[in-house]
Amino acid sequence: MSLFNDNLKNIKIRNLAIFILVSFSVLFILGRLSFPINEKWLYVALLLYFIFKLRDSIFDFKTDLMNVFSKIQLKYILIIVFTNIFFSYGMLYLTNGLIGYFPSLNFLLGFSIPSMSILDGLPLLGVFISTVVISPIVEELIFRGVLLNRLRLITPVIFSLLASSLLFGALHSFGSIISAFVFGICMGILYIKTNNICVPILAHFLNNLFAEIIKLLDFGNLLFTNGEVMSVVGILAIVSFVILLGSIIKEWNKIK
Repeated sequence: MSLFNDNLKNIKIRNLAIFILVSFSVLFILGRLSFPINEKWLYVALLLYFIFKLRDSIFDFKTDLMNVFSKIQLKYILIIVFTNIFFSYGMLYLTNGLIGYFPSLNFLLGFSIPSMSILDGLPLLGVFISTVVISPIVEELIFRGVLLNRLRLITPVIFSLLASSLLFGALHSFGSIISAFVFGICMGILYIKTNNICVPILAHFLNNLFAEIIKLLDFGNLLFTNGEVMSVVGILAIVSFVILLGSIIKEWNKIK
């Protein structure tokens, strides 16, 4: 076990929660005072918080990063990433269909905790940096590195895995909550199996990277307007769900 992982496990949920509340309040006030900043910069503040708290073990982080593929095969990570992406689109299709039958629920699609686009002056670059780089690092450090580890000290590992994944899912929009919850379970299992936070960070990075590439390449919004494309993706979503569920059950029995 690395010093970085040890130090990460020593960060208390209470201290992290206080920092989040204070940072969010400061950013909110500055935004109200017309400063060119808003609450979306919270992720940047959190990244700086972790850098400060883990400053004595940064070199160990580099070692953990270099040891990622000695802990688990890249093929296994890619399977989780691609199946999750298709499953996510399947859940979005299901949500859109539900909204079609119940238009009054439409407001739920726009609900999410502010977190993403942090560089408003450079939209594409800002989305890439925040979604693909900053978000995976910060979210894995919070939900797996801190929450999962601290909860494991006082609750059974299964409960801590479910609780941290549920909170992770709640961070996302209504149409993505279930797929994010399942993805959170997968990331938690990866972390428990390898005891290396860099493994779920890498998987999260690849997941967000491929998702952003798909969005950029989908010029005509075919994934949500073309019936044939939607049918193929829908079938892949079902297959992906079966693969994810089977993998989760298999690994679940190992960590119980």
